[in-house]
Amino acid sequence: MKLNLKKLGPGLLFAGAAIGVSHLVNSTKVGAEFGFGLLWALLLVNLCKYPFFQFGPRYAAATGESLLEGYKKLGKGLLIAYFLLTFATMFTIQTAVTIVTAGLAKQLFGLDFSMGIWSTIITFICLGVLAMGRYSFLDKLMKFIIITLTISTVIAVFFAFTDGNEALTAGQVFPTEIGGMTLLIVFMGWMPAPLDISIWHSLWAIEKRQETDKFTPKTALFDFDFGFIITIILGICFMALGAYVMFDSGIEFSPKGGVFAKQLIDLYTQNLGSGMYIIIAIAAFTTMFSTTLTTLDASPRAMAKTSQLLFGKYIKHSYIFWMLVLVAGTIIIMTQFLSEMAMLIEIATILSFVTAPFYAISNYILITSKHTPKAWQPKLGLRILSWFGILFLVGFSVWYLVVL
Repeated sequence: MKLNLKKLGPGLLFAGAAIGVSHLVNSTKVGAEFGFGLLWALLLVNLCKYPFFQFGPRYAAATGESLLEGYKKLGKGLLIAYFLLTFATMFTIQTAVTIVTAGLAKQLFGLDFSMGIWSTIITFICLGVLAMGRYSFLDKLMKFIIITLTISTVIAVFFAFTDGNEALTAGQVFPTEIGGMTLLIVFMGWMPAPLDISIWHSLWAIEKRQETDKFTPKTALFDFDFGFIITIILGICFMALGAYVMFDSGIEFSPKGGVFAKQLIDLYTQNLGSGMYIIIAIAAFTTMFSTTLTTLDASPRAMAKTSQLLFGKYIKHSYIFWMLVLVAGTIIIMTQFLSEMAMLIEIATILSFVTAPFYAISNYILITSKHTPKAWQPKLGLRILSWFGILFLVGFSVWYLVVL
């Protein structure tokens, strides 16, 4: 299919939401510690999660409904479970990505505000963008952000590659120490993103479908594949940056978002030269800003739709209401519970891991059920990959709980 940026949209929003902590933080750390030794893990987990992410836009474009409406057809209990899980994690996740974005903004723009002030500024900029422009503006803005992110990251990788690291090898490894296994689990669990983003994608696909009648199921699948490939490429790029610049450096990254941001940019520029500062800073900032913006849109959008389906009626301004609830909750955590942030993120991470099979199985059952037109149900090859993916995610979740 010929590339037409006007037809693209939800797939780039998916990429914007996915390319965040999993790429900038986790991929970089993996590259710094193992070089390219865990490239197998990046490719494997993307392959195993691919069908379940794809089923979101597939179902939405084929039926005109989001996955949430499909879940309701499978049983109201699925919707209730989703509502509770999202409410339990959305404030922590929003706070985490906002703090990292604020740290990078502080480095990029050089204004010595506190992290609390920078986080509030970032939050209200995103709120203003979404409140005024809604989906249409977000769709256009994300095209610019993803293009900027991709170009700046690829340039950074090129200069890192030319500088080289003779200690690197292409050999693949499997960590045997608890620290390495923990990093592998976190890396694979959030690469490229938690599976509930498939629900966000289905909601964005509905918005795109209402915006243009040219967003067909075929277009929706191409749009998703385009965004998904970008997430894989940039995942490898950030792993490469960590490998070329930080491998065998002995650097220990801070768990604090603002400190981590300064460490990251300083280490890149020390190794690649001060001339690369602006490229690295732009790549890192656009990575996290895109995640902050898309999560601030997606969680309220999903909660608004879930509330409507659970209560059986349209609730006026529900999207704005949930966005304000999310903003208020995020600011409260940033000002009152920042010292407990590590524990809150750990809880959110655990929930993301152990619920992955729930979303995978639910999406597969829905896409192969009578609720999806036969013409757009997955073929045998994709079904086999789905069965393998479900087994992998169940086994992975069990391994996570046993190891940690």
